[in-house]
Amino acid sequence: MAMKKVLVVDDTAAQLQQMKEIVSEAGYQVITATTGREAVEKTKAEKPNLVFLDIVMDDLDGYGACREITQDEETKEIPVVFVSTKNQRADKIWAEKQGAKALISKPIDSVEIIKHLDAYI
Repeated sequence: MAMKKVLVVDDTAAQLQQMKEIVSEAGYQVITATTGREAVEKTKAEKPNLVFLDIVMDDLDGYGACREITQDEETKEIPVVFVSTKNQRADKIWAEKQGAKALISKPIDSVEIIKHLDAYI
């Protein structure tokens, strides 16, 4: 059986590395991206089993990237979970309206990440 793939997207190198370590230690293959545009392209090309997506990024923010991923016929079944400092109730509602399954607040908690890996893969 092929190893499950997870796309981790963050424009901050330290956050990206931390997420990559948590996900790979949990037994998943990790693909990374640092922009929203790259996230959309890699989702189409790699077909990951789950996308962890930052919201605040240059070029295309996470909300826009999530909309593109969840509205595209090829990728709409891939779950997207936001990981962001934006954690107000309104942010969670807006995240769901963009097609995301959940919003995890930063600072990153490995237990929370693994809980969502288990829930969506």
